[in-house]
Amino acid sequence: DAALVTGPAAAHFGWGPTDYDRLAGAVVAGHILECGTQATGGNYAFFQEGDVRRPGFPLAELHEDGTAVITKHPGTGGFVDVGTVTAQLLYETQGARYAGPDVTARLDTVRLTQDGPDRVRISGVRGEAPPPTLKVGLNRLGGFRNEVAFVLTGLDIEAKAALVREQMETHLAKVTDVRWDLVRTDRPDAATEETAGALLRLVVRDANQEVVGRALSGAAVELALASYPGFHVLAPPGKGSPYGVFEDVYVPHGAVDHVAVLHDGRRLPVAPAQETAVLEDLPTPPLPEPLPEGPTRRAPLGLIAGARSGDKGGNANIGVWARTDEAWRWLAHTLTVEHLRELLPETAELPVTRHDLPNLRALNFVVEGILGEGVAAQHRFDPQAKALGEWLRSRHLDIPEALL
Repeated sequence: DAALVTGPAAAHFGWGPTDYDRLAGAVVAGHILECGTQATGGNYAFFQEGDVRRPGFPLAELHEDGTAVITKHPGTGGFVDVGTVTAQLLYETQGARYAGPDVTARLDTVRLTQDGPDRVRISGVRGEAPPPTLKVGLNRLGGFRNEVAFVLTGLDIEAKAALVREQMETHLAKVTDVRWDLVRTDRPDAATEETAGALLRLVVRDANQEVVGRALSGAAVELALASYPGFHVLAPPGKGSPYGVFEDVYVPHGAVDHVAVLHDGRRLPVAPAQETAVLEDLPTPPLPEPLPEGPTRRAPLGLIAGARSGDKGGNANIGVWARTDEAWRWLAHTLTVEHLRELLPETAELPVTRHDLPNLRALNFVVEGILGEGVAAQHRFDPQAKALGEWLRSRHLDIPEALL
């Protein structure tokens, strides 16, 4: 996506293939623009700080030295500040090195400064030679899936769920992949029927459409008169539907023919990268001194930190940033991988990596495998991890009162 900015910038300024710092600056600007209004207040943790009913689209003013200013069209809604740009910069990234086919941008060198109303300057970006391989995305048919959501209302939710699972057991014997999730949306002494209900979600997947088809979903509905009290489902039975699986593989630069096709039909071959460098993890950067001990209060993390999350195949990333230097001193030492696993129990058994970005007062967590085989497989109810960051911000922990 960033190529839509990098290409025109390189052509306009005459950059060469080894002008890595300049190219990296354009890549960072392109990454910030690529999701449109997510850089101008859309999907922003602190959305209430501006009018985001109709946010304007962002634009980048690029300079020959690789610096840029992110702004938006005059007279449009939304807002551009260091926070909105930081959020998008962290989105769907996996570490301090942001690799592309032309350059690897060092996100740990990016400097963001407010340059006036709705203007954020990007500077300091360093670039390195790209990796020796190109990432290729493979999408294939994974099989067929089906889903039934049972509504459990009132008392004895756990016992009702256990009964349904036992009753469905024989119908699931031939299914390759079975997943049950009990979503406790119910409340005690609820004022409405809907708020008294929990959802028991059954998702099945198999290479054989018949195995997960109407016979299975029909068996679930046929329990209506022979199961727990108040039995009903959210939707009538359906046949199994196909699902996709995403895989990423890596091939040498020379294995891919890079051709530019012009508007008049001419085809111009593009040579592979002249230099490459193997991607390696960077040393952990120094962190600021922790805050001194003081009184704390139990409160949501989101009162002092923003977050944005997204997907990379079957992995998810959660970028978390502090809004002040003092909050960063606390966040950097508090939100460890172990603490994240405690706050988000779904990540407890999964590989989690933390990347520190002190220049942005940010931490970027990569959670491997939480999305299964990617968005098309619909492994999780939030298959692109769009709200994983907001879940984290809603979690309570002991925060210094001086920060609240």
